[in-house]
Amino acid sequence: MQDLTKGVARFQRDVFPAKAQLFAHLATHHTPHTLFISCSDARVVPELITGTEPGDLFVIRTAGNLVPAYTPEADGVAASIEYAVAALGVKDIVVCGHSACGAMTALAEGHDLGGAPAVAAWLRHADASQARTTTAGDVSALVRQNVLAQLANLATHPSVARALAQGKVALHGWVFDIATGRVEELSTAIPALAA
Repeated sequence: MQDLTKGVARFQRDVFPAKAQLFAHLATHHTPHTLFISCSDARVVPELITGTEPGDLFVIRTAGNLVPAYTPEADGVAASIEYAVAALGVKDIVVCGHSACGAMTALAEGHDLGGAPAVAAWLRHADASQARTTTAGDVSALVRQNVLAQLANLATHPSVARALAQGKVALHGWVFDIATGRVEELSTAIPALAA
């Protein structure tokens, strides 16, 4: 906790004053251009990877960058997607998977998740990803298939489907390689979803 406290002090002393005008603007304006859905993994930092400023990205982070297909029941992921698209009017949505993903590794390698029932239940949202991965145990292939499956799930959300039909939003699939910093664009592989 001491490191976090020191970080806040450093932010208030060094970062905030240098960006005071930006934060003054952000205090009354919330207009992110992109909804960025990534894994909760601490090694994946959307703003760092994209070189964006505060206010540019509306970020949703879930284990395995999973996006459940739309259902009428309320949930935080669906509500955040709807808010970003319908209220904030984001122009782009990125689903970003990554190398060495713990969630995808657990699925690909058949790890016992008996001690983590909530995680096991959540990872069922990757069933289609697993079904599309032809080589068992191939974490990289599963990561890529998972990004594509989550893009398909996004399109089931009414706000996203409407925005896609009206040409107001574009979907993008990315895979971030932690070791190299490389970002691979996948959405060109799915023309029906690519803008």
